[in-house]
Amino acid sequence: MSDLEFDLLDELYFVQDFAYLKATLRWEEETLVDTLHLLYEKGWIKCFTQPDQECFGEVDLRRNGKDLLYLATKKGLMAHTTL
Repeated sequence: MSDLEFDLLDELYFVQDFAYLKATLRWEEETLVDTLHLLYEKGWIKCFTQPDQECFGEVDLRRNGKDLLYLATKKGLMAHTTL
């Protein structure tokens, strides 16, 4: 796990939107989208359109990432805490 992935997962113990993550981490938008994409591909995060509306199927984070909310999965939390 990279430092970027670790720092991002640290913010995803609760559902968070893109704007919150960008402001809190102070990353460039491209870095945030790329890191979200990596975590999603590993199954370490879930995506939501609303706090109670999980996205199912393939999600295009590079296209729609700014409009979604994010939460670490159990798998992601385990990876985050077992380093």
